Amino acid sequence: MTILVLNSGGSSLKAALFDEQVLERLLDVRVNEIGGPNTFLCLDTHSSRVSAKDHGQALGLIFDAISTADHTLKKITAVGHRVVHGGEVLTEPTVINDEVEQIIDCMTELAPLHNQACLAGIRAARKMLAHSAHVAIFDTGFHSTLPTRAKLYALPEQLSSKYKFRRFGFHGISHEYVSHLAAKTLKKPIRQLRIISCHLGNGCSVTAVDGGRSVETSMGMTPLEGLVMGSRCGDLDPGVIIKLMRDHVDSANELDILLNRKSGLFGMTGCSDMREIEERAAKGDESCRRAIQVFTHRARKYVGAYAAAMGGVDAILFTGGIGENSALIRHRIAQRFDFLGATLDEDKNRDAVVNLESPVADISDTSSLAKIFVIASNEEKAIARSTAQALTRTTKTLQLPQIPIAVSARHVHLNDATLEALFGTGYTLKVNKPLSQPHQFSAQETVTIVGPGNQIDDVRILGPTRSKNQIEISRSDEFFLGVDAPVRASGDTDNTPGITLLGPAGKVTLRNGVICALRHIHMHPDDALIYHVKDGDLVNVAVDSSERDLIFGDVLIRVNDQFRLEMHIDTDEANAAGLKQYAKATLARTEHSAQIASNEIIR
Repeated sequence: MTILVLNSGGSSLKAALFDEQVLERLLDVRVNEIGGPNTFLCLDTHSSRVSAKDHGQALGLIFDAISTADHTLKKITAVGHRVVHGGEVLTEPTVINDEVEQIIDCMTELAPLHNQACLAGIRAARKMLAHSAHVAIFDTGFHSTLPTRAKLYALPEQLSSKYKFRRFGFHGISHEYVSHLAAKTLKKPIRQLRIISCHLGNGCSVTAVDGGRSVETSMGMTPLEGLVMGSRCGDLDPGVIIKLMRDHVDSANELDILLNRKSGLFGMTGCSDMREIEERAAKGDESCRRAIQVFTHRARKYVGAYAAAMGGVDAILFTGGIGENSALIRHRIAQRFDFLGATLDEDKNRDAVVNLESPVADISDTSSLAKIFVIASNEEKAIARSTAQALTRTTKTLQLPQIPIAVSARHVHLNDATLEALFGTGYTLKVNKPLSQPHQFSAQETVTIVGPGNQIDDVRILGPTRSKNQIEISRSDEFFLGVDAPVRASGDTDNTPGITLLGPAGKVTLRNGVICALRHIHMHPDDALIYHVKDGDLVNVAVDSSERDLIFGDVLIRVNDQFRLEMHIDTDEANAAGLKQYAKATLARTEHSAQIASNEIIR
């Protein structure tokens, strides 16, 4: 049985066929210049001139090519469709029905160059392959983890709510894939890494990936925001748009065409192909030289900003047609990153060649603290994997035993040195009461935590002492104290803010350690077998409440033979769900692992 992956562009349709079991690529076929006089069909390395006035005809040509290559259409059990914009509703791989089609259609105005083409491919494929399941994989899905501060525009609240003005981000399939491949190459869990992924092609975007989650990205509500692109302007002073509307264009449609189709590299040079622009620049074309300077400056600026937003960077990735193939563009973007600990090796950069068989090239100097990689993206394989996962989900997880919920109020974990500084030399914690997890207890001792804004007294210490200090607070506490605490798994305190602790014997100012704890479930290995999960997985959890049912996403699974089954959330989360004492949760479904799945996501 096989999975067909379809990637519909404005004037192209790309397809790849995969073996369903091992996700081995069996065939590549595409039709370029659909609707034009020079339409070509490419089957692996062979190409021929064809005629196709629309995506429906192009898909028919692709099916004919698949059959000619001795692959039976009847064996296609599923079709994975890349869809650029899923909006707020469609964030997960989703089996397509008429309602899903309608939602995708509604998003067309936010991705005018893509969603209509995606929809044309979906409709034609559903008609021609009615026996197959069809699954939509969304470029915006990976960015559903953007924190509020990164996704909101500073517009009046009533407008943002009414029109859903917010940042969605794009190229998520590519950014997620190359980030996990970088983690695999570095042989580190992705949740320990800060990655900046630069997808540079006809469409361009930069994404900050902190611990496997998208936390910032350059594209916004539409793919128009951010970097300079093939025909899109990228970031633009809104005043320019006002001026254009007053003096240059007669309608919103004209403005749309100007900014999306006639700007960017094309607008600056008359060409959107970076290869030609580089050639013309080398021969002295000043417009092309300026375009390269603006293009690379914008990208370099974003990388620096995202390193600042994450408190550093462990790997910088280049992918996409330009990112994978242009040594000049990589050089111009990465040549001044020494202050980030990322040093480019010019020889490696010039010699770098990546492909699907050898997808990663390290172009950083041996002394570089942060690695610089060129990575060949494989969106088709990522789509095939997500399609297979979407179709293998079953409702049996809903029949699993419910999970008890424990609500964690603010508390601190201290190391021995800090405990002694606050309470005196040789001091040991006194047990107040045991906690549900074996060998853990709340102590009789409390401390005062002091932030830039306010202080909170009588914050309970939990024992026993640990190797690192950790202060766990809620979002409400964060704003009260005046600190910007990231959402982190317990123990992951690097690049987190510090705070001052007051005890009866002294004061300690910590340089880091303040977090909002990532909601998580403690499991014994036996429990993990029952729930079909493993350490590091992220899951969705449904909470039944008499007041307001709620589904918590991004719940971390933590497995240890010393753990007892229990879900931990903080007071804000409990209040949001209106939870009572002894509440329970149901595992809704399993997501891919954010910690250990580098080899599984890439397999």
